[in-house]
This record gives sequence, C-alpha cells and structure tokens, in this order.
Amino acid sequence: MLVGVAATALVLAVLVAGALWWLTRRVEGHDFVSRGVKLHYTDEGSGVPVVLLHGFAVNADLNWRLPGLTDALAEEFRIVSLDLRGHGLSGKPRDPGQYGFEMARDVIALLDHLGIPKAHVVGYSLGGIITLKLATTDPDRMWSASPLGSGWERPDDSAFLAAMDGIADALESGSGVPPLAASLGGARERPGLLHTLWVRALTRYLNDGPALAAMVRGLRGLSVHEDELRRIPIPVCSIVGTLDPMKPGVDAMVGVVPDQTVVYIEGADHLQAVRSPKLLEALREFLRAHGPRTSPRGDAP
Repeated sequence: MLVGVAATALVLAVLVAGALWWLTRRVEGHDFVSRGVKLHYTDEGSGVPVVLLHGFAVNADLNWRLPGLTDALAEEFRIVSLDLRGHGLSGKPRDPGQYGFEMARDVIALLDHLGIPKAHVVGYSLGGIITLKLATTDPDRMWSASPLGSGWERPDDSAFLAAMDGIADALESGSGVPPLAASLGGARERPGLLHTLWVRALTRYLNDGPALAAMVRGLRGLSVHEDELRRIPIPVCSIVGTLDPMKPGVDAMVGVVPDQTVVYIEGADHLQAVRSPKLLEALREFLRAHGPRTSPRGDAP
C-alpha cells in the first residue's frame, strides 16, 4: 500500500512539475527600457508589423504562442509580442501611477525602439483595452486596431472600474482573484469555472501580486469616452465569443466606432475564443485587408 501511495505521489509531482514548466517556459527575446521600466518582447517573422498585447495575469507566450497564433501569424507578418509591464519577463513597478496610460505609451516606445513607423496592434482582454485606448490617442502609428475578447466599458458608470479597488485589495493580500470579468455584474455571462480557476491560480502563484494590484488600480488611465470612440479614424476589428462576459462591451461599440468589423464566435467563452480557428481566420483576413500595399519587415511602409 505504501508503494502505491508513493507511486501516486510521484506521478502527481511529475504532473505538477510538467504543468509548471508548461506555464513558465519562455521563448528567448529582447529587452528595452520604456520610461524607466524594462520591457521584454520577441520579434519574429517578416512583412507588415503586428504588435500583440496579452491579457491580464498571463504573458505573450501564454496568450499568443501557446494557442498557435504567434507561429501562424508569423508566416506572413512581422510579429512583435510584448510582455506588458507588471507581467512576464518585464519590470513590475508597484506604483499605480506607473500603469494606466503608461501601458499604452509602452507600445509607442516599442515601435520607436524598433524603428517601425506604423503597425497593426492586436490585444486580447487587458491588451484589448490598451489597443482601444491607442486607437484614440495614436492612430497615426497604427494601420488598424484589434481589441479581441475585449470591449468598451463606459468610464462614468462602469461596474468594471467600480470593482477594481476590491480586486486590488485582494491581490495585495496575497489572495488569488477571479477574472476581471467576474466583477462586471449586470446581465453578462459569468466567467466559466475553468477560466475562474485558471486566473485564480495565475494571480496567486505565478505573478507579483502587488504589481498586479498597482496595475489594476491604474486601469482608469485607459478609460475611453464615447466621443473619442466616434473619432477613431482607423479600422477596428472586434472578435469575441458569444459566451464571453466582455461581449456586451463589444456590442456597445457597434454603431459608435466608425469603421468596425465584428466577428462573434458562437458558443465560445473568454478562454475558448482565443484558441478558435475562427479567430485566427478572421484576424488574418482583417490584417491582410487593412495594411499597406508593401512593407518589408515594416521598416519602410
């Protein structure tokens, strides 16, 4: 019996070790400094440049490479994937003032660092919030904006922003937290069990809690007003699962953003949509249609 218990414990240990390796393995990339914070990125493929911005509590590899999107897009685009400040291999300041709009400025700093005049910007979840903000502040540096799994939250009455302090308090205490979407309330879909367990584990064990808390407190700096949405001069692509709690925010943009392509992935939630072949197909088609005619590596579009 003791042998059986020991064998079971060994198998569990191997599985846990394998899961940790799977979650933490990273592709070798590069670093640069944006306004005093070291940021990590990878740069691969060739063609029109596309900047990928990941979601809350993950990193560029978990969000984009693991589902196969990085490699698939790099077959025809120059793919620059950034670890957002507070995440992954990038610096993790613990001052809320170091987040918010600073996260959008990091993207422009990365383009400047790489000598890229213009790029498509694609963000998922938190990355989509940053992408939408950039479409209102720096559209001249973008061929298009694709906030995926992410919509527009009204800055005046959003439950999203009202719940941020509670989430930040929990992160500072060392507790894991549910997905940000769990705090949206209203008639939205609730995050699925797998999504909830995934984010709780990531925020408790594989991230810097105080840094994430500071990032959450700074999210108000990424707020966008309706009049700003109406003035976005570049094409916008929204792709979201029909079971994603962020879907109402996508619906709220319809008829407000002047040039918006909307794709719904039927039956997909927040975690499932990013792995859907339909998301890759729709995104690739959109990027092909809205880039420059020619742009070798994006250096001289």
